[in-house]
Amino acid sequence: MSFLPETQTTSISTHNNDDIFIRDKSLCNDLIGKLGFTEMLFFQILGRAPTAAECTVVDACLVTLMEHGLTPSALATRLVYSSATEAMQGAVAAGLLSVGSLFVGTMEGAAALIKRILSADDMDAEAVAIAREHKAAKKPIPGFGHHMHKPDDPRSIRLFEVAKEQGVSGKHIAAMKALSAAIDNVYGKHITINATGAIAAALGDCGVPAEIMRGFAIISRAAGLVGHIHEEQHKPAMRPIWDAAHAAVPYDGDAG
Repeated sequence: MSFLPETQTTSISTHNNDDIFIRDKSLCNDLIGKLGFTEMLFFQILGRAPTAAECTVVDACLVTLMEHGLTPSALATRLVYSSATEAMQGAVAAGLLSVGSLFVGTMEGAAALIKRILSADDMDAEAVAIAREHKAAKKPIPGFGHHMHKPDDPRSIRLFEVAKEQGVSGKHIAAMKALSAAIDNVYGKHITINATGAIAAALGDCGVPAEIMRGFAIISRAAGLVGHIHEEQHKPAMRPIWDAAHAAVPYDGDAG
Protein backbone atom coordinates (compact mmCIF):
# COMPACT_ATOMS: atom_id res chain seq x y z
CA MET A 1 0.00 0.00 0.00
CA SER A 2 1.35 3.42 -1.00
CA PHE A 3 1.08 6.31 1.41
CA LEU A 4 2.32 8.84 -1.13
CA PRO A 5 -0.12 11.69 -1.77
CA GLU A 6 -2.10 11.61 -4.97
CA THR A 7 -0.29 13.45 -7.76
CA GLN A 8 -1.73 16.90 -8.40
CA THR A 9 -1.25 19.13 -11.41
CA THR A 10 -1.56 22.80 -12.27
CA SER A 11 -3.11 24.30 -15.37
CA ILE A 12 -1.86 27.83 -14.76
CA SER A 13 1.80 28.04 -15.73
CA THR A 14 5.08 26.39 -16.56
CA HIS A 15 8.40 27.51 -18.02
CA ASN A 16 11.55 26.44 -19.85
CA ASN A 17 14.85 28.14 -20.60
CA ASP A 18 13.34 30.20 -23.39
CA ASP A 19 9.92 31.28 -22.19
CA ILE A 20 7.16 31.21 -19.61
CA PHE A 21 3.78 29.73 -20.48
CA ILE A 22 0.50 30.77 -18.87
CA ARG A 23 -2.46 28.54 -19.65
CA ASP A 24 -0.57 27.31 -22.75
CA LYS A 25 0.07 30.82 -24.04
CA SER A 26 3.60 32.14 -24.47
CA LEU A 27 4.12 35.04 -22.10
CA CYS A 28 6.61 36.68 -24.42
CA ASN A 29 4.92 36.01 -27.77
CA ASP A 30 1.21 35.87 -26.98
CA LEU A 31 0.62 38.00 -23.90
CA ILE A 32 3.13 40.79 -23.29
CA GLY A 33 2.13 43.80 -25.34
CA LYS A 34 -0.99 42.03 -26.61
CA LEU A 35 -3.25 41.74 -23.57
CA GLY A 36 -4.24 44.60 -21.30
CA PHE A 37 -4.12 44.12 -17.55
CA THR A 38 -7.85 43.46 -17.17
CA GLU A 39 -7.76 40.94 -20.04
CA MET A 40 -4.75 39.24 -18.48
CA LEU A 41 -6.17 38.93 -14.98
CA PHE A 42 -9.43 37.53 -16.39
CA PHE A 43 -7.47 35.04 -18.51
CA GLN A 44 -5.15 33.99 -15.69
CA ILE A 45 -7.91 33.57 -13.11
CA LEU A 46 -10.69 32.06 -15.21
CA GLY A 47 -8.73 30.34 -17.96
CA ARG A 48 -10.30 32.12 -20.89
CA ALA A 49 -9.93 35.49 -22.54
CA PRO A 50 -12.86 37.83 -21.94
CA THR A 51 -14.87 39.20 -24.81
CA ALA A 52 -14.34 42.88 -25.55
CA ALA A 53 -17.67 43.63 -23.87
CA GLU A 54 -16.84 41.58 -20.77
CA CYS A 55 -13.46 43.29 -20.53
CA THR A 56 -15.12 46.72 -20.55
CA VAL A 57 -17.55 45.71 -17.81
CA VAL A 58 -14.89 44.06 -15.62
CA ASP A 59 -12.67 47.09 -16.12
CA ALA A 60 -15.53 49.34 -15.00
CA CYS A 61 -15.94 47.24 -11.86
CA LEU A 62 -12.22 47.45 -11.07
CA VAL A 63 -12.25 51.22 -11.54
CA THR A 64 -15.27 51.49 -9.23
CA LEU A 65 -13.58 49.48 -6.48
CA MET A 66 -10.18 51.17 -6.50
CA GLU A 67 -10.81 54.18 -4.27
CA HIS A 68 -13.24 54.83 -1.42
CA GLY A 69 -11.46 57.52 0.61
CA LEU A 70 -10.24 57.13 4.19
CA THR A 71 -12.02 53.85 4.85
CA PRO A 72 -10.59 51.17 7.19
CA SER A 73 -8.37 49.68 4.46
CA ALA A 74 -6.78 53.02 3.59
CA LEU A 75 -6.36 53.99 7.26
CA ALA A 76 -4.72 50.66 8.06
CA THR A 77 -2.33 51.03 5.13
CA ARG A 78 -1.36 54.58 6.04
CA LEU A 79 -0.79 53.77 9.71
CA VAL A 80 1.24 50.63 9.05
CA TYR A 81 3.31 52.37 6.39
CA SER A 82 4.04 55.23 8.77
CA SER A 83 5.35 52.71 11.29
CA ALA A 84 7.31 50.59 8.80
CA THR A 85 8.25 52.67 5.77
CA GLU A 86 10.79 50.07 4.67
CA ALA A 87 8.07 47.55 3.78
CA MET A 88 5.42 48.93 1.44
CA GLN A 89 4.08 45.43 0.89
CA GLY A 90 3.28 45.12 4.60
CA ALA A 91 1.22 48.30 4.52
CA VAL A 92 -0.72 47.19 1.45
CA ALA A 93 -1.27 43.77 3.02
CA ALA A 94 -2.60 45.41 6.19
CA GLY A 95 -5.14 47.35 4.16
CA LEU A 96 -6.19 44.29 2.18
CA LEU A 97 -6.94 42.41 5.40
CA SER A 98 -9.95 44.68 5.88
CA VAL A 99 -11.49 43.78 2.51
CA GLY A 100 -14.21 41.78 4.23
CA SER A 101 -17.91 41.20 4.67
CA LEU A 102 -18.65 44.79 5.77
CA PHE A 103 -16.34 46.85 3.53
CA VAL A 104 -15.41 46.35 -0.13
CA GLY A 105 -15.82 42.57 -0.15
CA THR A 106 -19.59 42.55 0.27
CA MET A 107 -20.13 41.58 -3.38
CA GLU A 108 -19.44 38.00 -2.26
CA GLY A 109 -22.57 37.96 -0.08
CA ALA A 110 -24.60 39.72 -2.76
CA ALA A 111 -23.48 37.16 -5.34
CA ALA A 112 -24.61 34.34 -3.04
CA LEU A 113 -28.08 35.89 -2.87
CA ILE A 114 -28.19 36.25 -6.65
CA LYS A 115 -27.17 32.60 -7.02
CA ARG A 116 -29.96 31.59 -4.65
CA ILE A 117 -32.54 33.55 -6.67
CA LEU A 118 -31.34 32.09 -9.97
CA SER A 119 -31.55 28.56 -8.54
CA ALA A 120 -35.18 29.00 -7.48
CA ASP A 121 -38.19 27.94 -9.51
CA ASP A 122 -39.82 31.33 -8.87
CA MET A 123 -37.27 34.17 -8.84
CA ASP A 124 -39.67 36.81 -7.57
CA ALA A 125 -40.94 34.63 -4.71
CA GLU A 126 -37.37 33.77 -3.70
CA ALA A 127 -36.42 37.45 -3.73
CA VAL A 128 -39.32 38.23 -1.41
CA ALA A 129 -38.30 35.38 0.89
CA ILE A 130 -34.75 36.74 1.12
CA ALA A 131 -36.03 40.23 1.93
CA ARG A 132 -38.37 38.91 4.63
CA GLU A 133 -35.64 36.75 6.20
CA HIS A 134 -33.24 39.67 6.50
CA LYS A 135 -35.88 42.02 7.83
CA ALA A 136 -37.02 39.51 10.46
CA ALA A 137 -33.43 38.86 11.53
CA LYS A 138 -32.62 42.60 11.44
CA LYS A 139 -29.58 41.79 9.34
CA PRO A 140 -28.09 44.05 6.66
CA ILE A 141 -28.59 42.77 3.12
CA PRO A 142 -25.30 42.37 1.24
CA GLY A 143 -25.22 44.71 -1.73
CA PHE A 144 -27.88 47.09 -0.41
CA GLY A 145 -27.90 50.36 1.47
CA HIS A 146 -25.48 53.26 1.77
CA HIS A 147 -25.08 55.85 4.50
CA MET A 148 -24.40 58.67 2.04
CA HIS A 149 -25.69 57.83 -1.45
CA LYS A 150 -29.46 58.28 -1.31
CA PRO A 151 -31.91 57.61 -2.86
CA ASP A 152 -29.58 55.72 -5.21
CA ASP A 153 -25.89 54.94 -5.43
CA PRO A 154 -24.70 56.68 -8.63
CA ARG A 155 -22.00 54.06 -9.14
CA SER A 156 -24.58 51.31 -9.41
CA ILE A 157 -26.58 53.25 -11.94
CA ARG A 158 -23.50 53.77 -14.09
CA LEU A 159 -22.34 50.15 -13.83
CA PHE A 160 -25.74 48.88 -14.97
CA GLU A 161 -25.61 51.39 -17.84
CA VAL A 162 -22.18 50.12 -18.92
CA ALA A 163 -23.35 46.50 -18.77
CA LYS A 164 -26.40 47.35 -20.88
CA GLU A 165 -24.36 49.38 -23.36
CA GLN A 166 -21.99 46.43 -23.81
CA GLY A 167 -24.77 43.88 -24.19
CA VAL A 168 -23.60 42.05 -21.07
CA SER A 169 -26.59 42.76 -18.82
CA GLY A 170 -28.23 39.40 -18.24
CA LYS A 171 -29.79 37.13 -15.68
CA HIS A 172 -27.59 38.18 -12.75
CA ILE A 173 -28.45 41.86 -13.10
CA ALA A 174 -32.10 40.88 -13.61
CA ALA A 175 -31.99 38.88 -10.36
CA MET A 176 -30.42 41.79 -8.50
CA LYS A 177 -33.13 44.14 -9.75
CA ALA A 178 -35.81 41.61 -8.74
CA LEU A 179 -34.29 41.48 -5.26
CA SER A 180 -34.23 45.27 -5.13
CA ALA A 181 -37.93 45.46 -5.95
CA ALA A 182 -38.73 42.84 -3.32
CA ILE A 183 -36.70 44.66 -0.66
CA ASP A 184 -38.46 47.96 -1.35
CA ASN A 185 -41.82 46.21 -1.07
CA VAL A 186 -41.04 44.26 2.11
CA TYR A 187 -39.33 47.16 3.89
CA GLY A 188 -41.84 49.72 2.70
CA LYS A 189 -39.14 52.09 1.54
CA HIS A 190 -36.47 52.35 -1.14
CA ILE A 191 -33.06 50.91 -0.26
CA THR A 192 -30.43 51.49 -2.93
CA ILE A 193 -28.41 48.79 -4.63
CA ASN A 194 -24.92 49.86 -3.62
CA ALA A 195 -21.74 49.61 -5.69
CA THR A 196 -20.75 46.15 -4.48
CA GLY A 197 -24.24 44.85 -5.18
CA ALA A 198 -24.07 46.15 -8.74
CA ILE A 199 -20.56 44.73 -9.14
CA ALA A 200 -21.71 41.30 -7.95
CA ALA A 201 -24.42 41.29 -10.62
CA ALA A 202 -22.21 42.70 -13.37
CA LEU A 203 -19.32 40.30 -12.69
CA GLY A 204 -21.79 37.43 -12.54
CA ASP A 205 -23.03 38.28 -16.02
CA CYS A 206 -19.39 38.22 -17.15
CA GLY A 207 -19.05 34.66 -15.89
CA VAL A 208 -17.13 35.36 -12.67
CA PRO A 209 -18.08 32.76 -10.00
CA ALA A 210 -19.37 34.06 -6.67
CA GLU A 211 -16.60 32.37 -4.70
CA ILE A 212 -13.85 34.32 -6.48
CA MET A 213 -15.46 37.78 -6.67
CA ARG A 214 -13.78 39.17 -3.57
CA GLY A 215 -10.49 38.56 -5.34
CA PHE A 216 -11.38 41.21 -7.90
CA ALA A 217 -11.95 43.68 -5.06
CA ILE A 218 -8.55 42.78 -3.60
CA ILE A 219 -6.81 43.32 -6.95
CA SER A 220 -8.38 46.72 -7.45
CA ARG A 221 -8.01 47.92 -3.87
CA ALA A 222 -4.29 47.02 -3.87
CA ALA A 223 -3.71 49.66 -6.53
CA GLY A 224 -5.73 52.19 -4.57
CA LEU A 225 -3.73 51.54 -1.43
CA VAL A 226 -0.46 52.17 -3.28
CA GLY A 227 -1.92 55.58 -4.09
CA HIS A 228 -2.56 56.21 -0.39
CA ILE A 229 1.04 55.24 0.40
CA HIS A 230 2.34 57.62 -2.24
CA GLU A 231 0.27 60.44 -0.75
CA GLU A 232 1.42 59.51 2.75
CA GLN A 233 5.00 59.90 1.54
CA HIS A 234 4.35 63.48 0.43
CA LYS A 235 1.40 64.60 2.58
CA PRO A 236 1.61 62.58 5.81
CA ALA A 237 -1.75 62.11 7.51
CA MET A 238 -0.70 59.63 10.18
CA ARG A 239 -0.14 62.21 12.93
CA PRO A 240 -3.55 63.94 12.48
CA ILE A 241 -5.21 60.51 12.37
CA TRP A 242 -3.39 59.49 15.54
CA ASP A 243 -4.30 62.76 17.26
CA ALA A 244 -7.93 62.43 16.18
CA ALA A 245 -8.11 58.93 17.63
CA HIS A 246 -6.58 60.13 20.88
CA ALA A 247 -9.14 62.94 21.13
CA ALA A 248 -12.10 60.80 20.12
CA VAL A 249 -11.36 57.90 22.48
CA PRO A 250 -10.38 59.40 25.85
CA TYR A 251 -9.11 57.36 28.78
CA ASP A 252 -11.91 56.69 31.29
CA GLY A 253 -9.87 55.41 34.23
CA ASP A 254 -8.98 57.24 37.42
CA ALA A 255 -5.32 57.86 36.57
CA GLY A 256 -4.33 61.04 34.79
